[in-house]
Amino acid sequence: MSTKRTSLRVAALAVLMGGLLGSTQLLAQSGYPNKPIRMIVPLAAGSAVDNAARIVVQKMGQNMGQSFVIDNQPGAAGLIGAERVAKAAPDGYTLGGFNDSIMTMLPNMQSKMPWDILKDFEPVSLVATVEWGLVVPSDAPQRHAGDLIEAARKAPTQVNYGSGGNGSPQHIAMALFASQAGVVLTHVPYKGATQAAMGVAGNEVQAAFQGIATVNALVRAGKLKLIGVTTPRRMPQFPEVPTVSESGLPGFEFNSWFAVMAPAGTPKAIVQTLAAEVSKALADAEVREKLIGLGLTPRGTSPDELDKAMRAQLARYGALIKQAGISAD
Repeated sequence: MSTKRTSLRVAALAVLMGGLLGSTQLLAQSGYPNKPIRMIVPLAAGSAVDNAARIVVQKMGQNMGQSFVIDNQPGAAGLIGAERVAKAAPDGYTLGGFNDSIMTMLPNMQSKMPWDILKDFEPVSLVATVEWGLVVPSDAPQRHAGDLIEAARKAPTQVNYGSGGNGSPQHIAMALFASQAGVVLTHVPYKGATQAAMGVAGNEVQAAFQGIATVNALVRAGKLKLIGVTTPRRMPQFPEVPTVSESGLPGFEFNSWFAVMAPAGTPKAIVQTLAAEVSKALADAEVREKLIGLGLTPRGTSPDELDKAMRAQLARYGALIKQAGISAD
C-alpha cells in the first residue's frame, strides 16, 4: 500500500472518530438515553420484523443501559403505525421498526399517503434482510412452486392465497409471482402476516409467501409445508427445499427488510449513536445466531447507506409494481 493511500485512510479514520467523539460528548451532556425507548412495529406480533426487533433491541438495551419497549401497532399494511412514528417527538425515544413494504412498496401503490417516507423520517440502519418462502397447508399435494403454478393454470382464480393486507409484502410477493408465472390467483387479505400464516395452516387459504422468521416454528412443527424459498440458492436451514427459481419460476427472487427509522428532525448525534448501537448488537455472536436461525441475514448500515438503499428500492419497486398492475387503493 502506498504511503499516500495510508495517509488518506488515517485522515479519514481521524475524521470519523472525531465525529463520533463529538456525538458522544453531546449525548453525554443530554443524558440520552435516560428513559425507555419505544419502538413502534406497525406489524403483528410474531411477524418476521417483530421477531427480529425483539432480539436486536434486547441486546441494544443491555449495551445502552436502558430498556426498549416494542409496541406492535398493525393495521392498514403498516400505514397507521408508521404515521404515529412520523408524528412522534423527534427526540430519540420513539423509533420505527419497519419492513420495506412500508418504506418502498406502499408509497408506490397508495394514491394518498399520510406521510412521505423521504421527508417525514430519518433513516437509522438497515438491520437485516428477511428471507422468504412459499408455504402451503401441511396436507397439500404441492411439493414445489411449479405444482402451485400448474394448479392455478388448471383452475384460474380458484387458487387463493393469504397476505398481511393490501400492499403488504405477502401481497406484493404473490402478485409478482402470479404476474411472472402468467396465472391468476385470488387474494385474501388478513390483518397481519401471522394471521395469514395461520390461515394457511388452517386450510382457509391454499398458499402464501411469508418471511421464514414468521413461519419457521409452524414449518418445524409440521403445521405448514415449505415448498420453495425465494433466495438465489437453497437455504442452509432447509437444504431439502428447492428455490422457487429452480422449481417453477426461473429468476424469481424476493426478500424484505427490517430497518430502523426515526421521526424527521431527530438530532444527528442520536441517529448516529443508534446506528452504531444496531451494528454493535449485530456483532454479537448470539444475536447473529438467533437471527440466522430464524431465516434472516444480519446487515447493519450507516444512516446514509440505508437512505441510498431505500431510494434505489423505491425506484425498483415503482417499476415492478407498475408492470404488475398492483394497487393498494
